[in-house]
Amino acid sequence: MTKRVLVTGGAGFIGSHMAQRLLALGHDVVILDNESTGSVDNVPAGAAYIKGDVREPADLARAFAQPLDAVFHIAGQASTVRSFDDPLADLAINVGGTVNVTQHCLAHGVPRLLFASSMTAYGHPAGLPVDEETACVPVSYYGITKYAAERYVHATGARTDLARPLHVTSFRMFNVYGPRQRLDNPYQGVMGIFIGNVLREEPVNIFGDGEQSRDFVYIDDVVNAWVTAWQSPAAHGQVFNLGIGQGHSVHAVVQTVAAALGHDPAAWPRRYGPERPGDQRHMTADIGHIRRTLGWEPQVSFAEGVARTIAWARSTN
Repeated sequence: MTKRVLVTGGAGFIGSHMAQRLLALGHDVVILDNESTGSVDNVPAGAAYIKGDVREPADLARAFAQPLDAVFHIAGQASTVRSFDDPLADLAINVGGTVNVTQHCLAHGVPRLLFASSMTAYGHPAGLPVDEETACVPVSYYGITKYAAERYVHATGARTDLARPLHVTSFRMFNVYGPRQRLDNPYQGVMGIFIGNVLREEPVNIFGDGEQSRDFVYIDDVVNAWVTAWQSPAAHGQVFNLGIGQGHSVHAVVQTVAAALGHDPAAWPRRYGPERPGDQRHMTADIGHIRRTLGWEPQVSFAEGVARTIAWARSTN
């Protein structure tokens, strides 16, 4: 049965893949994006496109003009560094924009909202891997706004005074990577940054000692999780980690990328700078909750995901 779905941030890396999958499944897709980090070139054929901003009620009114069956809310300010440079903009986009989206869902009787939260909500956990019961004590402004927005979404979903319930699901996404990730944006996506550096024969910039680690999850696996959750009542009201349960150090990522592009992985030049505020030292996801609830499993290994991403990057350069 065809549904009508709004994807905010649908011209960006994650959102465009989400929109493409929804279209492939036969659904009608509306995209709202302000093109601050996305590009109209990413908008898949067949989607209705609105250039607009989640901070602007008039733009959201256009996106909600026709009845919607679900909203995939992915739009946001996604840089920890930029959250410190301009905390008010970070707050306005991530919290204010999310509140605007939830209020429009309520006003228009949308029954389903899925939200892109972040691993940064956890801050510096006492142990790894982190599960969804781990206390959230974010240490970056970005993490604070993503966690606050998540709580707004779930507090709205828990309301009992609504004429029509809003069923919500949030995903605390770890390091998502894959095709269409920007190769020229130094503020987002370390995988894309390093691939871009090596393709352009530039040194890589490492902030800290390079031994900090992250859990990298391939874009197709992320899309699978969202679509599965949308279609499952068991996901209503749930928060899920999205990673693969493995940590890879920054040094390991540099070496993997350099080797995959035909270079000596030990010899690629690196420039080191001080650790940046809000950086998490190590992060690995416990994905047991989504496995048990939805039967979701990551299908793409780190090595395979890097190979696919590099093949795409080479095809665009």
